[in-house]
Amino acid sequence: MTFLGALPARFRRERVLIVGCGDVGQRAARTLGNGRRVRLLALTSSTERSAALRAQGITPLRGNLDDPASLQRLAGLGTRVLHLAPPPSGEGQDWRLDTRTRALTRALWRRGAPASLVYGSTSGVYGDCGGRWVSEATPVQPSTPRAWRRVDAEATVRWFGRITGSRSTVLRIPGIYAPDRDGGTPRARLERGTPVLRAEDDVYTNHIHADDLARACVLALWRARPQRVVNVTDDTTLKMGDYFDLAADLYGLPRPTRIARDTAGEQLPLMLLSFMSESRRLHNQRMKTELGLRLRYPTVAEGLRP
Repeated sequence: MTFLGALPARFRRERVLIVGCGDVGQRAARTLGNGRRVRLLALTSSTERSAALRAQGITPLRGNLDDPASLQRLAGLGTRVLHLAPPPSGEGQDWRLDTRTRALTRALWRRGAPASLVYGSTSGVYGDCGGRWVSEATPVQPSTPRAWRRVDAEATVRWFGRITGSRSTVLRIPGIYAPDRDGGTPRARLERGTPVLRAEDDVYTNHIHADDLARACVLALWRARPQRVVNVTDDTTLKMGDYFDLAADLYGLPRPTRIARDTAGEQLPLMLLSFMSESRRLHNQRMKTELGLRLRYPTVAEGLRP
């Protein structure tokens, strides 16, 4: 473990390293910049993004999670690490492995582990639960290759925490939305007239506003218990079709057509069909009691409002 008192004065501030500094990572950076004395760092493989990151007060670090040698400079840099990068595509024999998370944790271990490591996973690791309520104690049952890779990443992060003493946290995240997020509302899908499942075939879906998610990430860096899993979701309890009906009413658009599941394969893309094959409702008590997160957008009705 790195002790701040043993470092030069310029390094004594907390240094938060964001890996996967996309929309949510940048929201987390803005949250961190509004009240905490921290130095913000972000891993990026793109030269073009460096200027945009600097403009937000974030120091870019060149590196690529698919090139482990490029990650060596990360050793000892971040006192706290927020890992939001997705797994690789998973082609070939290692399709179940998240080689990116494995490479990152190896690099972080080289020179004193960070005080905390927070990983943004997905609620998809639970698989189809038939609409039942799901807590963090519910066993995972991944049913897609991308969910299997997330399970591998979670195991790697928790193993890292046990071995190094770093306080590792896994956040299981459902559908992320926000009106100011690219593709962050159902408006485009409603305008295309994409159908949804009829009520008797429909599935429960879960949501979190991007701003609330960013705040949960920041709180987890300091407040999460060691080697803990936390569902990060709002209080909405809606089936998918009802969610799109609600959005249509808010935007003054026609409600989508309802179709039977046995005909959905002829009208919907495979990725969308995979989301329509899993139904669960996420408990969020641990998020509220352990992280202390008070949702700014408790339901999608509030978060989607124009």
